[in-house]
Amino acid sequence: MEALVASAVAVLTACGVYLVLRRRTFPVILGLSLLSYAVNVFLFATGRLVQNMPPILSKYADATYTDPLPQALVLTAIVISFGMTALVVMIALGAFLSSDTDRINTTDTPESGDNA
Repeated sequence: MEALVASAVAVLTACGVYLVLRRRTFPVILGLSLLSYAVNVFLFATGRLVQNMPPILSKYADATYTDPLPQALVLTAIVISFGMTALVVMIALGAFLSSDTDRINTTDTPESGDNA
């Protein structure tokens, strides 16, 4: 089970990094979303991967339990990543409407007629 979750985190991270390095805004937004999903799955996996165990530790139960702190962190991270994604989409939409392209400029070269 741990190997499956670790490989899922690795694939999500690799795909997210690949998309973040693109030159268009929409793949960058998708890449950031995939990276946040990878972090959420990683945080969730740190709370132990056991099935049918309570998220509390009591003296009557076994020593195996599910840690509730990573679950709370994942819930908080989901809300934050949703807000971040909405903000980035609005910024990208504003940039697209002002420049009529979704390309990301990585160089600041002057245009052909300018002598800066």
